[in-house]
Amino acid sequence: MTRTFLGMPATAPRGVGHLREGEPFPAAARRALGDPQLRRNLGHATTTIRAKSGRVIGELPDWQQLRDAGSALKADTMARLPELLEQLESAVTAAGGTVHWAADATEANRIVTGLVRATGEQRVTKVKSMATQEIGLNEALAAAGIEPVETDLAELIVQLGADRPSHILVPAIHRNRAEIREIFLRAMPGVDPALSDEPAALAGAARAYLRETFLRTKVAVSGANFAVAETGTLAVVESEGNGRMCLTLPETLITVMGIEKVVPSWRDLEVFLQLLPRASTGERMNPYTSMWTGVTPGDGPQQVHLVLLDNGRSAVLADEVGRQALHCIRCSACLNVCPVYERTGGHAYGSVYPGPIGAVLSPQLTGVADNASLPYASSLCGACFDACPVKIDIPSILVHLRGRAPHPRAEAAAMAAAAYVMDRPRLYAAAQRAARLGRLTGRRGRGLPPPLSGWAASRDVPEPPPATFREWWARR
Repeated sequence: MTRTFLGMPATAPRGVGHLREGEPFPAAARRALGDPQLRRNLGHATTTIRAKSGRVIGELPDWQQLRDAGSALKADTMARLPELLEQLESAVTAAGGTVHWAADATEANRIVTGLVRATGEQRVTKVKSMATQEIGLNEALAAAGIEPVETDLAELIVQLGADRPSHILVPAIHRNRAEIREIFLRAMPGVDPALSDEPAALAGAARAYLRETFLRTKVAVSGANFAVAETGTLAVVESEGNGRMCLTLPETLITVMGIEKVVPSWRDLEVFLQLLPRASTGERMNPYTSMWTGVTPGDGPQQVHLVLLDNGRSAVLADEVGRQALHCIRCSACLNVCPVYERTGGHAYGSVYPGPIGAVLSPQLTGVADNASLPYASSLCGACFDACPVKIDIPSILVHLRGRAPHPRAEAAAMAAAAYVMDRPRLYAAAQRAARLGRLTGRRGRGLPPPLSGWAASRDVPEPPPATFREWWARR
C-alpha cells in the first residue's frame, strides 16, 4: 500500500492568488464570444501552434511509446511523492541550497517576501512561473514594497498592460502585435515613440527595457519545470534566454515549485524533455534548457532557496480519479486543441490555469464548490486526451468532478422525476408522446419555462421526431 498523503488535504485558501473564478464560466464565456478581435487572435495562434506541433510529433516513430512512458513515470511519482520530496530536500540541502515547505499560498508568499526583505533589496526579476501567479506573489511583493519585474516577453506584456495571462505557455496569446505596441508606448519607460509593431522591433524594445534590470537586480524569483530528486537539480525550459539571465546573474535565487514537479532521476527527465517541446511549441527541443544544482562558489547565485508549494495539491492527490491532473507538465497542448478554449480564451476560466487542464485542476485545488462551473466548460470531445503528452484522461476527470459539483434543488428534483418516469414503461411511452409538444416551446427550446430554460440557455434542445421508435416499430 503506497502512501498518497503529504499532509492534511486542505484546499487553497480563499482571497489569495488567482485560482477562483470571479463569475461562472458561462457568463464570462458569453462576454468573450462577443469580442471578434479576441476570437481572431486566438484562432490564428492556436491554429499555428497545432500545425507546427503536429509536424514535429509526426517525425517521431515512438511518440506513443514516449507518451506511455511519461504517463507511467508520473503515476509512479505520485505514488511515491512523499519519499521523493524528502529525497529532493536532502539533495538540495547537500548541494548548499535551502528548502522551505509552504502549505498554502499565504505561507509561500510570506516565505518569499521574507527572503527578499532579508537581502535588503526592493526589486526582483522573475522567470515565468505559473506557481507564483497561482499564489499571487506579485501582489504580495508589491504590498511589501518590493517591485517584481517579469522578464519573459509575454509575461512582461501582461504586466505592463495590467492584464492577466490567458494561456499556460503564451500568456499574451489574446493580444496581437498592434495591441502590444500600444501597451509598450503607454507603459514602458523610455520607449521610442516611433516604435513599429514589427516583432523584431517589439522584442528590441523589451530587450532595452530589461537590460538595466538584469544588470542591477540582485534577487531573482523563478519557477521550475522539473526537479530531479536524486541530484537536487532544478530545471527551467524557455524560448528567449531571459530566464537564464535571471538564473545566473543575481546573488540570490528563490524558486517556487509545485510539489508535483519532482521526477525521480535524470533518466526520467530525458523522457519529459522530449515530450514537452513538441507538445507545447512544436519545437524539437527547447531553445534554452537551464539546470542548476545548489550553490557553486564564485559562480552564479550564492544563496539558493527552493520553496515547495502544496496549496491544495495534497487534496488532489487524495482523489483516486482526480489525481491524474497532477501529472500535467504545463505544455498547453490541451488548450491548443480545445474548441471551447479557442473561442473563449483563458480569461473566461477565471483561474491562472485555463483550458481543459484548468477545468480539472483548479476546482480540485480550491474545492469543487468554489469553481463549480469549470467542469462544465467542455464539450467532452476528447481532443485534450488525444493531445496530452502524458495521457491525462481529462474527459473522465471532468465527468467525475461534475458528479461532485453542487446542483440546484430544482435540477435534483427534475433528475429524480426523469428517473421515476424512465423506470416505468407506460409513463415513459406517454412522456415520449407528450414530448412532441416541445415544438411549441420555440426554436431550439428557447421558450421552455424555468427551471428548464436554464438548461436550454447554453444548449440546443433536440427537435422531437415525428414518431417514437416504438410507434415506428409497431407500424412495421
